[in-house]
Amino acid sequence: MSTTTVSQLDKVKDGPWNGGKSPWNLEYGKIMMWFFLVSDAFTFSAFLIFYGAQKFGHPTWVDADKVFQSIPGIADSGQPLVFVGIMTFILIMSSVTMVLAVDAGHRNNKKEVVKWMLWTILGGLCFLGCQATEWTHLHHLGFWFGRNPATGLEGEAVAQALAPYFTNDISYAAALQFSNLFFTITGFHGFHVTIGVILNIIILCMTLNNTFERRGTYLMVEKVGLYWHFVDLVWVFVFTFFYLV
Repeated sequence: MSTTTVSQLDKVKDGPWNGGKSPWNLEYGKIMMWFFLVSDAFTFSAFLIFYGAQKFGHPTWVDADKVFQSIPGIADSGQPLVFVGIMTFILIMSSVTMVLAVDAGHRNNKKEVVKWMLWTILGGLCFLGCQATEWTHLHHLGFWFGRNPATGLEGEAVAQALAPYFTNDISYAAALQFSNLFFTITGFHGFHVTIGVILNIIILCMTLNNTFERRGTYLMVEKVGLYWHFVDLVWVFVFTFFYLV
């Protein structure tokens, strides 16, 4: 190929029709994380849409203000949404500490990355502890996954226990649907939080082991941070559907 031809090809590559810069302009692992989060968002969306359809498809449903008005171990009633508000605040604050950890990673500040990752892990563990406490409390009230109040003597007792928490007369089908969907969806989210805590612990260990110092980049902290922010965002929708609407 002649020099003239090569020069012309170079001009074509640099010309206005070469497509410009890549629209992604992202590291491969970060793109894959975004693909995973988008697909996971569809799963949560399907769960929540189905929950909404069941709720508005029944003439009676659980009144969230009546169910979630206690602070387990402190107050049995009269404190609507206080406990779940504390849970939400903890998770949101853990997202803030994750932002600070990512920022410290961009500045290659190992000490701050360790500090903020520890706070993020602590926030995740506190949230999971609160969720376990809430589940235990709801089980004590009579709600539980897979329980059918319409069967047997236990079912009658459960129905009587759950009646005060419904907007109108209790519906066995509504009680069963609410219990199944609440524990399934919040449990699925809790599973994601658990995975996030494990990933954060792994990142913390890698940071302490100077893995990122040797690589010269803390990009992995940012990737895990994307997952953690997604988990926090999903909780906002779960909180809205179950506790507010």
